[in-house]
Amino acid sequence: MAKVELKGIGKTYEGDVKAVEDANITVEDKEFVVFVGPSGCGKSTTLRMVAGLEDITEGELLIDGERMNDVPPKDRNIAMVFQNYALYPHMSVYENMAFGLKIKKVPKAEIDKRVHEAAKILDIEKFLDRKPRALSGGQRQRVAVGRAIVRNPKVFLFDEPLSNLDAKLRVQMRAELSDLHRRLNATMIYVTHDQVEAMTMADKIVVMKDGRVQQIGSPLHLYNHPANKFVAGFIGSPPMNFLTLKAGSTGTIRGDGFELTPRAAHGGILKKLTDQDVFFGIRPEDLAYTEGPGENVIPAVITVVEPLGADIHLWLSAGNQPMVARTEPYHAFKVGDTVHLRANMEKAQFFDRETELSLMDA
Repeated sequence: MAKVELKGIGKTYEGDVKAVEDANITVEDKEFVVFVGPSGCGKSTTLRMVAGLEDITEGELLIDGERMNDVPPKDRNIAMVFQNYALYPHMSVYENMAFGLKIKKVPKAEIDKRVHEAAKILDIEKFLDRKPRALSGGQRQRVAVGRAIVRNPKVFLFDEPLSNLDAKLRVQMRAELSDLHRRLNATMIYVTHDQVEAMTMADKIVVMKDGRVQQIGSPLHLYNHPANKFVAGFIGSPPMNFLTLKAGSTGTIRGDGFELTPRAAHGGILKKLTDQDVFFGIRPEDLAYTEGPGENVIPAVITVVEPLGADIHLWLSAGNQPMVARTEPYHAFKVGDTVHLRANMEKAQFFDRETELSLMDA
């Protein structure tokens, strides 16, 4: 397999439209890296530059140390799985999987061996004689992945491969692709707008926004140590809550009718910002229902109750600022009720009001 390095990669379209700026990303050999971000953030454009489907405006792309900027896609030894599967409708599953090898004039016996091996891995052997129209969405996706596997590429590229599947099948296919990565021991780059896919599948996540890389790290590192407010709000479901609170001279922060005491290290940071507004970030699972006022307790009015079986999501208003809490379903919560939520200040995050950068390492 291969190591992929993006060094200052950029893409500018006609009219000086910058789709990607100064992307510095290293995908180690056999690593599963996910590019994640909202629509239009540049993640698919970055993937297409790796594939050779988009020209690189600036920077260098290296695969196994070899510069690939001007190498045609067919000579990069990569395989790409698209969102729409891109199967030939008039060909059988076998023919779809074998087509790329036939073009390369691979011997017939070798083609047959590779196709059957891939079909066995993906559990689609019984569909080899069928046409794509006779398959479900999940089965078509397996065929598209199988077509990539038979090529034995250095790098697998996936562009939103599960977005056309229903919710239940997406969960199943997430697990299958993760297992496939483990079995193939392959280098994989995967693009999605779904942070749940990123969190559950990736060895390393690249978070992008407006064409720029915001942060790179393991799923848990990004979850627990976001570099800025955008990353904090994008990673996690339901997303992190952000309240605009005022820093006090003693290191506390004040809201509408409540005061919170951060950990000592965080209090020292906040003292430097006395009387300034800061973003206080707290995840829904770090807000615990309590019977009444107390230390580090936020009063809030319930606006929506979402029962989910194992837990309940409470959508709330705290001094006209929206919040969501994830709590156990042991109480008869009603819209309009005032509830008290104890914030776990060990897990709290703070962000600069102007730059939105994390204050945790300030």
